[in-house]
Amino acid sequence: QVQLVESGGGLVQAGGSLRLSCAASGSIFKISIMGWYRQAPGKQRELLATATSDASTNYSDSVKGRFTISRDNAKNTVYLQMDSLKPEDTAVYYCNAHIFSPTTNGLGYAAGDYWGQGTQVTVSP
Repeated sequence: QVQLVESGGGLVQAGGSLRLSCAASGSIFKISIMGWYRQAPGKQRELLATATSDASTNYSDSVKGRFTISRDNAKNTVYLQMDSLKPEDTAVYYCNAHIFSPTTNGLGYAAGDYWGQGTQVTVSP
């Protein structure tokens, strides 16, 4: 069993900052890619940023230069530092991880994509 638990959302004024955290726990051998998504009401879920295990990162144009993704591999945790927040950043933010776990028979590893429960970020004008 693998769980992703997010924290750090909340209410902030435009121009402010928030830092989201997402910790993975359970039967984990390796985490390859971790990422952050968001979904605003009435909109599709949007990929914001990804980070590989060797710290390679990618960002969507909508957050590039304002958001920073980072990982602590020892803690199986990914962070999203969000600066210069805008009202249009208001959404539920989700973390995602591609995780390899030992199989129950102990003969190999199974890969799966896991999601956090989501955390609300609200940016007021």
